[in-house]
Amino acid sequence: MEINMMKQDAAETVALQALAWLAANEDLMPTFMGSTGASAEDLRTQAGDPVILGAVLDFIMMDDAWVTGFCDTVNIPYDRIMQARQSLPGGAQMNWT
Repeated sequence: MEINMMKQDAAETVALQALAWLAANEDLMPTFMGSTGASAEDLRTQAGDPVILGAVLDFIMMDDAWVTGFCDTVNIPYDRIMQARQSLPGGAQMNWT
């Protein structure tokens, strides 16, 4: 299945929505911060950094329940998160063939 690319500004908007969703989740946010080593201050000052936003999307995509929870909350298709991730730095899919 081929994923359509989106413009980086649209991808950043999805990722900022994901960060807001994550920040509102009292159980999941500490897990994200622990896994990335980011502090609350880091997230406040670097929230617009496409690399940080990519990390947010990478984290959410680790669990299907997180993907569906986020996408259902903001009313977007489930594949939109992958499209957004591919449009941010480090998000290109690897092709080993």
